[in-house]
Amino acid sequence: MTLDNWNQKLGDKLPKGSVAYCFALWKEDPFELVISRSRSSKLGDFRYRKDQKIQKITINHDLNPYQFLITLIHEISHHRVFRDYERKGIKPHGPEWKRAFRDLMEPMLDISVFPRDILIPLRLHLKSPKASTGADYFLMKELKKYDIFPGRVPGVLLGDLKPGTAFGLKRRIFEKLETKRSRVLCLERTTGRKYLISLHAEVTLVEEDPEVPF
Repeated sequence: MTLDNWNQKLGDKLPKGSVAYCFALWKEDPFELVISRSRSSKLGDFRYRKDQKIQKITINHDLNPYQFLITLIHEISHHRVFRDYERKGIKPHGPEWKRAFRDLMEPMLDISVFPRDILIPLRLHLKSPKASTGADYFLMKELKKYDIFPGRVPGVLLGDLKPGTAFGLKRRIFEKLETKRSRVLCLERTTGRKYLISLHAEVTLVEEDPEVPF
């Protein structure tokens, strides 16, 4: 694969200032890159296969360019760590991966690649990277500003709602109760059951009927 081929495949997926850098990472240690369907459980994936010479990385097709770049480097970091250690007692998101992720992201921490509103929380995120950017509410909040879904009106983030607010999610009506770290305890109005829902879940506000005085 050449840089031109890489640009044709990923030119509209990545920020322009990052295409050549990502190609150089691939050229240094090639892998199979698959643009995947959207998966609600993950943005990307890397699974080390000892019986395969070329490893596979998958990235969801519907990520905005900034989220795509972060996810790609996240997975390349796994690729590098498992290449070097071959799973010898290391944790998937342990210190080896954190160090690799920081080192590979460092050249991209520039205004020519990321807008300033993403750079600030991204730099903070890299001090102690989490297993997923989804676990970093403030970074995800800024990244979501750049999501583009033609024909769909974006919702609001659950983490931005006040306790007691009613909201809709997957055709069900909930009430926000209290925040518990990265999740929110919510009450489903029709069943009375309580659920923990991610802080950065995109929801729709529900207008409630005002109380009518007797």
